[in-house]
Amino acid sequence: MSEIAVTVIRTPAEMEEALSVRRRVFVDEQGVPEDEEIDRYDADPATVTSAVQVLGRLDGVPVATGRLLLDTGDRYPHVGRIAVLAEHRRGGYGRAIMDALHAEARARALPGITLAAQLHAVPFYERLGYVARGEVFLDAGIEHRWMDITL
Repeated sequence: MSEIAVTVIRTPAEMEEALSVRRRVFVDEQGVPEDEEIDRYDADPATVTSAVQVLGRLDGVPVATGRLLLDTGDRYPHVGRIAVLAEHRRGGYGRAIMDALHAEARARALPGITLAAQLHAVPFYERLGYVARGEVFLDAGIEHRWMDITL
């Protein structure tokens, strides 16, 4: 298995690479409308101070991404848009993305993180230490559950 290189997205070109991963996973695979998938946090990273986004590459090719939203107004900031291309799943790349986002949260002295996990992904997040709360809800027509972790 190749080692994934995860970096913070700093340029519009890197943001486009992340969006290409997200489009394949969320829009093409899962049928999420693109206008729901891509939002104000996905603009030029030099101008968006309310989100930190990361990109994972294998041999220079984008294969995974995720983001940390800092301005949600909730108890904890939100992790979201965690995406790994289908052909690279089960290789530890999702964990590498989450580890990078956790490191970004810790660097900002954030006390914890919340996320809305698709039901099939709940066991993945539980292995990372997240705890589910509340009832199942629909987002973009997909069942989710809120989960939290204390850092």
